[in-house]
Amino acid sequence: MASDNISSIKIGVAGLGRAFTLMLPTFLQDPRIQLVAATDPIAAARAQFEKDFQAITVDSVEALCALPDVEVIYIATPHQYHAAHVQMAAQHGKHCWVEKPMAISLEECTRMMEACQKAGVQLMVGHSHSFNAPVLRARELIASGELGQVRMITALNYTDFLYRPRRPEELNTALGGGVIHSQAAHQIDVVRLLGGGKVRSVQACTGQWDATRPTEGAYSALLQFENMAFATVTYNGYGHFDSDVWMDHVGEIGQPKPANESAQRYGQARRRLETTHHTDEESSLKAARNYGGPLYAPAAITSNAYQHFGPVVVSCDKGDIRLTPLGMWVYGPDKEYFEALPEPAYPRKEVIDELFQNLRGSGALTHSGAWSRASTEVCLGILEAATHQHAVLMHHQVGVQDGH
Repeated sequence: MASDNISSIKIGVAGLGRAFTLMLPTFLQDPRIQLVAATDPIAAARAQFEKDFQAITVDSVEALCALPDVEVIYIATPHQYHAAHVQMAAQHGKHCWVEKPMAISLEECTRMMEACQKAGVQLMVGHSHSFNAPVLRARELIASGELGQVRMITALNYTDFLYRPRRPEELNTALGGGVIHSQAAHQIDVVRLLGGGKVRSVQACTGQWDATRPTEGAYSALLQFENMAFATVTYNGYGHFDSDVWMDHVGEIGQPKPANESAQRYGQARRRLETTHHTDEESSLKAARNYGGPLYAPAAITSNAYQHFGPVVVSCDKGDIRLTPLGMWVYGPDKEYFEALPEPAYPRKEVIDELFQNLRGSGALTHSGAWSRASTEVCLGILEAATHQHAVLMHHQVGVQDGH
């Protein structure tokens, strides 16, 4: 926590949509953060922000960047605007914290990095699930050498992602839609952190199985690391099987999902969409469920479990590691044991830890522009490999320790 003589970080929020609502429990509880301003095209969201935080709102990202009291711009705008908004913030001398995915092309990522470097400001990307405490603890165990070298990583996730209410661009891959940009960004960050960071090549298949949702809803990829470890990553967002049953019935944001409620929830996302008949109605339904909307329901403030992105198993020379929402199972050379982590103080504290240590201490960013460009390269590699059916070589990779 911030000490009395270290000031809180004053943040201006660009975009009050879904990403902001998932960070909101963190913002409400972390004393190292002060939300001082925001912008969003929806008036009801701006009004809710003014009421909740006794803070000002403005009518554009540029106006937000020009506010002298703002130190960091938290960019949670639609994916296709990330590059322009980071460049704008940097030009105003503001540190940039941009939601995943970093951008939708490598060229955009590079422009973002160059703009921040030229302006002398920091660039952090996330939340991604590689911030989660069980992932970070597994990385510590791997780095200790106790289990030897990482050899193989398996990561799986099955959700109803594709059938949650979407704006039209969220179903358009070219504009950053689909599961590759939105969901692989999480999964690739996790396996790169655990595998050492530097992916050498990508092979993949993707699935588009519903013509009414014309973008990728599923993928499987094989990543070969430079250290000869490899990872298989699979995601299915078509909303039938829910892999949270493999995660002790804990949902992605750490919320309990009791088994006896499963039958009531099954197919809920598809049924909700049946009430909409064209894209405007679906967009309105999404807006109604977002911050300030009539159907908005705040995310849980506390949980005894950590957030996760589905089952992850790391195979090393001398044992395996399996991540859970409460800690990790270690299957060592002589015994298996569970290492429980302390209950989270509040969700996503680890994100603010990294930002605060960088801006108020001497800590380097793990989730820097260079690190996140490398993850974006792998995500784009999945699309290219699936389209052309050949392995795609990577050229912009960085390791876990040299990503800043």
